[in-house]
Amino acid sequence: MLRETCDVTVWQEELPPPREVIRRELAEADGLLCLLTDPIDAEVIGAAPKLKVISQMAVGFDNIDLAAATSRGIPVGYTPGVLTETTADFAFALLMAAARRISEAERYARAGKWKTWGPTLLMGFDVHGATLGIIGFGRIGRAVAWRTRGFAMRVIYHDPSTDSDVARQMGAEALTFEDVLAESDFLSLHVPLTPQTRHLIDARALGLMKPTAVLINTSRGPVVDQRALYDALATYRIAYAALDVTDPEPIAPDDPLLMLDNCLIVPHIASSSVQTRTRMAVIAAENLLAGLRGERMPHCANPAVYSQ
Repeated sequence: MLRETCDVTVWQEELPPPREVIRRELAEADGLLCLLTDPIDAEVIGAAPKLKVISQMAVGFDNIDLAAATSRGIPVGYTPGVLTETTADFAFALLMAAARRISEAERYARAGKWKTWGPTLLMGFDVHGATLGIIGFGRIGRAVAWRTRGFAMRVIYHDPSTDSDVARQMGAEALTFEDVLAESDFLSLHVPLTPQTRHLIDARALGLMKPTAVLINTSRGPVVDQRALYDALATYRIAYAALDVTDPEPIAPDDPLLMLDNCLIVPHIASSSVQTRTRMAVIAAENLLAGLRGERMPHCANPAVYSQ
């Protein structure tokens, strides 16, 4: 789509481009299509005098300095909505895998440890009839809540900004942050990364959870204090964690969380289906092309730029 109307330079390596490469390429660029792994801060934006538009292939944009872009009159595109259902599918998949210790069981079988059937072998926790707590009841949080209906789960949530009427229609109950932590058998995180949500799940929060609780994170890694999480898992203050995101990413191979049997970690793949990633790419390209044409982006993260 982009090559039909633009001269396109593509970074071909697996790892993200170094900062100096981004600065060099942006020196003459009219547009940028970036990923959440690319730090597009005020310095990078300031070093791109011709830049007219930034388009990110992600629903989040915490790696981009929106204020710096807006002050330059640069619209920033993102890809909301398209990954809601896919990410909710994956969050529930992590919930199920953690509840029934599927990753542990698979390793157990591969290691040749499976000798016989035993009444207490790799016992997990029932999902049906359990209480699911959701922190952040936006699109993805609500989509996860809908998936509980076939499991007769109780759904509780904390999100002061959500529409309580919508939540009531779904049968979800609003509680304080502390009460959601205390009452959840499974706790699923669906908040954006902001200064207020960084280390939202810290030692204090983990201490409020049940010793049988399972934590699921498909939002952003820094929402959880990983050192506190390790301590909680290693001492069984909570039972299990399933993480699609870590801090930093990728997680270091010697990170102590990787040594724990009761921590399932996967490499940020919640939206990684063929259909969803293709649609994300198309939206990112559409946003970029609209910006280059001087048209309003279909999905703009800083719409105030159009009223300047």
